[in-house]
Amino acid sequence: MTGLIAFREIVLKVHSRCDLACDHCYVYEHADQSWRARPKTISEEVVARTAARLAEHARDHALPSVTVILHGGEPLLAGPARLRLVCEEFTRALAGTAELDLRIHTNGLQLSPRYLDLFAEYDVKVGVSLDGDRTANDRHRRFADGRTSHPLVLKALDLLRSAPYRHLYQGLLCTVDVENDPVAVLDALVALEPPRIDFLLPHATWETPPARPDGAPDAYARWLLRAFDRWEDGGRPVPVRLFSSLLSTLAGGPSLTESLGLAPTDLVVVETDGSLEQVDSLKSAYEGAAATGFDVFTHSLDEVAAHPGVRARQLGLAGVSAACRACPVVRSCGGGLYTHRYRAATGFQNPSVYCADLKELVEGVAGRTARSGTAPALADPVELAAAQHELTRVLLARLHHDLADAPAPAGAYGTGGTGRARSWEEDWARSWELIGAVEESGDALDPVLDHPYTRTWLLETLEELRAGRPAGPGAARRLAALAAAAVLRAGLDLPAPVPYRDGEVYLPTLGLLRIGAPGTAGRAALRAADRGFVVRDGRREHRFGADGSDSRWQPVRRWREAGHDGAGPPETALDDLDPYRHCFTRPPRLRLGAGEAAEWGRRLSDAWRLLHTAVPALARQAAAGLTTLTPLAGGPRTGRGEAGRHGPGALGVPYAGGVRETALALLTGRRRARLRALAEVADLYALDGEWLHPSPWRDRPVPVSRLLADVHERVAVEGFRRATGAVPPPYGGPADRIERALDRLADAAELTTTGRALVTELRAELKGVGA
Repeated sequence: MTGLIAFREIVLKVHSRCDLACDHCYVYEHADQSWRARPKTISEEVVARTAARLAEHARDHALPSVTVILHGGEPLLAGPARLRLVCEEFTRALAGTAELDLRIHTNGLQLSPRYLDLFAEYDVKVGVSLDGDRTANDRHRRFADGRTSHPLVLKALDLLRSAPYRHLYQGLLCTVDVENDPVAVLDALVALEPPRIDFLLPHATWETPPARPDGAPDAYARWLLRAFDRWEDGGRPVPVRLFSSLLSTLAGGPSLTESLGLAPTDLVVVETDGSLEQVDSLKSAYEGAAATGFDVFTHSLDEVAAHPGVRARQLGLAGVSAACRACPVVRSCGGGLYTHRYRAATGFQNPSVYCADLKELVEGVAGRTARSGTAPALADPVELAAAQHELTRVLLARLHHDLADAPAPAGAYGTGGTGRARSWEEDWARSWELIGAVEESGDALDPVLDHPYTRTWLLETLEELRAGRPAGPGAARRLAALAAAAVLRAGLDLPAPVPYRDGEVYLPTLGLLRIGAPGTAGRAALRAADRGFVVRDGRREHRFGADGSDSRWQPVRRWREAGHDGAGPPETALDDLDPYRHCFTRPPRLRLGAGEAAEWGRRLSDAWRLLHTAVPALARQAAAGLTTLTPLAGGPRTGRGEAGRHGPGALGVPYAGGVRETALALLTGRRRARLRALAEVADLYALDGEWLHPSPWRDRPVPVSRLLADVHERVAVEGFRRATGAVPPPYGGPADRIERALDRLADAAELTTTGRALVTELRAELKGVGA
């Protein structure tokens, strides 16, 4: 069968009865009473067949690991002998196929050394149900005669927390009751030092709504938010899965619990008689809601995975109701637990019966953590630059790792001064060592790594490797040039070997060096010298000054906007040499003549002055972090600057544009570069493309990434328009279009905390630009 989502978790009902009489239990107190007709204890045959089915499923789907949760009723009532059988059978069946993660969930009353010794032998992790302090726990979790269970559970937890067994302690599960004090409940649970706390909303449906003693539709949200505040004030002493899941989804990450989020279910339940069922909580909906009609004796797990009920809980966003899909918090709440959506007339195509609670809970957590949950890179250019620098280092380390695993092309390349052939692997290793030496001597490597086209080289080389092309020789040449540039910048007395091809080598951030005749290849050694550097090619040695007076050395030109304090960046490279500057949609210009470079520099200065006069705040933002400008061929066309595929410090600008067009190109290009840089190091949205949004500037609805990019750019252009008059296409049109787009973004479920903070920033910018 195709398109199945494999089961990675089995809940194995080893005993169908319980030694407590909890009045909120979904097994015994809710709609489905099928437990009455099932065997009390799981049989050896069901255990063996289930283990075989799981092993078969793991092999068929190449699962690296599977989880088996021993459950009930109360699983400890099965006794140590039967539990040993379960552990032995699953361990044997999964050996060599998938890693086995065994767990048990218990009320703890029967827990003793004889069980824990068994669990230690098979590394069975133990979770315990406890609803908080004694007052809270005794509200529901009592014996049939009304006696308290609390002291016995605490005694069991003391044993579980003791030295021989502490590593088995999985956590505590607490069912929420709004009549309990949330602070007292949390404090009592935290005091027991669990590795994790799970808060569970009482299972309820629209047919059997949850208790609301004060009649308020948000009672559970208020209870959980009080617990969240206590958890936050206490420094988050213990992971709370519900809260951690909300923080994860708000930041663009995955849900961490089935109760929230849109992740598909990958769990199946095996009853004591071998029946294969859907998630257990469905028993709260109606009799038979969890049933599939399958069992482990005659059906595979793939057949269960194809069951319509299972598939319905694997549809993600498509599986929630229309009202949920249009809700801005759906990515965090996920429409709530599937069971809680049930209504007799419409099935599960409804919002959760806890809808109001979930919305208030998500918004409450988002509001409380907006400042701490917003990526620092959004507000601080220094943080953004640091994050981008780290990203480049990660990519370089990745390339180093991938090249080590890449198949080497036959033959050697290049020769040294002795004429001995050297492989590219040798050159890469030598350059890697040289980079390490530069690192130890200071920070001269940083500007070379931060050179925007270093990122282009890294990305293109990684793509070549993924495509199976022999990228090693070219990568070794570029790394050698990068290392040499760092050595020269540091002024180190170290020979830096560089292979060259076609008679030349480009030293990133420094310039183009011609060593031999066109068409020749070889290897030279560079060394720093006073006011320049020395090149040794075989027995010949040449000295070059930094000023470019020797025609064989073409330094990267530097441009500094002068005469208008703060109008432009402090200093910028006018890079028309780097072979990796071809990352724009339009081709780069070839090396500019001296007169052309001077003229372009004057236009750039005039353009920065215009920006500084018209939109000073936006001009400062555009100048921040800009390190490299590359002239592009062709006319100004739309007036847009290009960010290209590289680090955020570079910008491609049409060479032939006038002052006004160049100013607009600088502004729009830097806006694009900034948004791309942010998106590379911070999650601004998640599930991009799951929703499509109407755009005031496009004929068809667009994903949130496109709408955000359009608004981000047009806010700046609108400021420029208000200050200077009309702008060229495609930026025309009423300014209220931006407001409409911002309103749409404000309700977009895809946006993370950082994404929403960016939208708030854009509103403030729109209000202030041109004022």
